[in-house]
Amino acid sequence: MLQKLAIHNYAIIDHLVLEPDTHLNTVTGETGAGKSIILGALSLILGDRADTSVLINKDEKCVIEAYFDVRDNSDFRKALLAAELDDEMQCIIRREINASGKSRAFINDTPVTLNTLNELTSLLVDLQQQFGHLALQEDNFQMDVVDAVAQNGSLRKEYYNLYSSYKKLTQELSSLKQQQAQFQKEADYKKFLYDELELAAFKEHEIEEAEQQLKQMAHAERILNTLQTARMALEEGEQPLLNELKRIGQQMQGIADVMPDINTLQERMASSLAELKDIAGELEGLENKVNLDPALMQQLQERIDTGYKLLKKHALQNTVDLIALQVQLADELKASFDLEDKIHALAQKTETVFADVIAKAEKLSAARKKAIPQIVKRVNELLALVGMPNAQIQIAQKKTEQPAATGTDEVHFLLDANKSGQFLPIHKAASGGEMSRIMLCIKSLTAQAMQLPTLIFDEVDTGISGEAAKQVGILLQQLGAHHQVICITHQPQVAAKGNRHFYVFKEAQKGRIITQVRILQPEERILAIARMIGGEQPGDAAMQHAKELVAT
Repeated sequence: MLQKLAIHNYAIIDHLVLEPDTHLNTVTGETGAGKSIILGALSLILGDRADTSVLINKDEKCVIEAYFDVRDNSDFRKALLAAELDDEMQCIIRREINASGKSRAFINDTPVTLNTLNELTSLLVDLQQQFGHLALQEDNFQMDVVDAVAQNGSLRKEYYNLYSSYKKLTQELSSLKQQQAQFQKEADYKKFLYDELELAAFKEHEIEEAEQQLKQMAHAERILNTLQTARMALEEGEQPLLNELKRIGQQMQGIADVMPDINTLQERMASSLAELKDIAGELEGLENKVNLDPALMQQLQERIDTGYKLLKKHALQNTVDLIALQVQLADELKASFDLEDKIHALAQKTETVFADVIAKAEKLSAARKKAIPQIVKRVNELLALVGMPNAQIQIAQKKTEQPAATGTDEVHFLLDANKSGQFLPIHKAASGGEMSRIMLCIKSLTAQAMQLPTLIFDEVDTGISGEAAKQVGILLQQLGAHHQVICITHQPQVAAKGNRHFYVFKEAQKGRIITQVRILQPEERILAIARMIGGEQPGDAAMQHAKELVAT
C-alpha cells in the first residue's frame, strides 16, 4: 500500500507530497493542471526511463520518493530477499535525476538497476493507463481471475505443492538416468579392467616381494658361496673358529682361581661363543632357503611382468595401489547395479505422484469450468453498466498436454467489442478506454478473493457519462473496499465515491506556474464536484446534485 509520494523538482512540480487513503482515492482538477504529471513522476518510481526535460530547476536534482507499507505483501518481501535487499515493514523507493541526465534508483537506500526496480514495483503498484493493461495479456493473471471466482485458493495450493514435488522427482529421475547412461558407457570397460585385476589376484606387496625374491635367485650361487664360506669358517674346516674360541675359553677358566679378574672376560667369551653358534645356525638356515629352481624363477618373472604391465597401464606405483583400484572398480560396478534399482523405485514413486497431480488438476479444471460461465455472465453485465453494452467476453478453457504450475488448463479471455461474432484476445479487440473499464469490471469481480497491489486508474471513465459513469464509480468504490485504489477522473459520479478527494491545481509562485495538490474537505469537495457538473459558477441544482452524489 502506498503511504506517501513525495515529488521534488519534476516538470511543473516544485515540491509536492501525496498521502493517499487506504481505500478509494479520487484525483480531480482542470485539464493541464498536472494530474498526468503526477502519474509521470510515479512511473519513474516504477522503473520508467528518465528525461532531463522534466527538471524545472537545472541547478537541483529531481527526487521522487514513494513510501510503501509492505508488511502484508508476502510476494514483494520474498522478491526483496531474492534480490538480496533489506526486508523491512516499510519500503522506501527513490529515483534521483541530475542535470546531466544521470538517473539512480534506490530501494531501502540500496542502489538497484531499472530492471530490478521494474520487477519489484510491479508487485506494489498496478498502473492502469490507456494502452497499458499488460495484465490482460498475461495468462497467469487470467487464470488467477478464474481461480479467484472459483474459490480455488486451497485447491490450487494443494495442486502446486504436488506439482512441485512431481517436478523435483522428475528432475531427480532425469539426473539419475543421465548418470546411469554415463555409467553404461563406461561399464563394459570398467568390467574388463576389474576382471583383469581379479584374474591377476595379487596379494598385498606381492609384486615387490616377488621382485626381491627373483633378485636373490639371480645371485643364488654367490649368495650360497658366501653363506657356506662364513659357516665353514665358524664350525668346519681345519681350524673352526668356534672350536678355537671354545678352547681359549677353557684355558681362561683354568687360571680363574689364581686370577679372579679373568672371570669377567671368560663370561664375555662364553657369550660371544654362544652368539657365533647362533649365527652359524642361521647361516645354515639361509643356505637352505636359497632356491635355484628355474621353474620358480620363471613363475616369479611372469608375476612380476604381469604386475608391471598393470602398474604401467593404470599409472600406479605398487601392489597396494592395484588392489585399491580393484576395490574401487568393484564399488563402481556395484553402484551401477544399485542405481538401476534406485531408478526403478523412483520411477514408480514419480508415476504415483503424477497420478495425484493429474487427479488434483482435474478437480481444478472442473471448478474452473463451473466458474467460467459465472464470470462471463457477470463481466458482461458489468460491461453493459459501464457504457459497453455491445461488448461481450468469452473465456476459452483448453487442456494442455502436460501439467504446468497452474494445472492442465490454458485460459484465454476473448472479446467481441461490437457484436461482430468474432472474439479476439482482449488486448487486440479493445481500445485503451475500453481496456480500462474491462480491467475494472474484472478486478471488481475478484476484489475480495485476489491479493492486488495499489491500483491506479488513469481516466477509466473516458468517453462515458451519466449512468455508466455512476456504475464505474460504484465499481471503484467496491474495489476500494478491499484494496487501495487511486483514480484520476473527470466524472463527478466517480469523484464522489472516493474516501479521499485530491484536487490538483496550478498557482503562480515566484514568477512561475507550479502544480499543487490538496485534500479537499467536505464542503470543498461538494463545491469541486458541483463545478464538474455545472461549471466554474455552479447553480443551486448543481450544488444539490453534488451533495446527493457524495451522500450516496
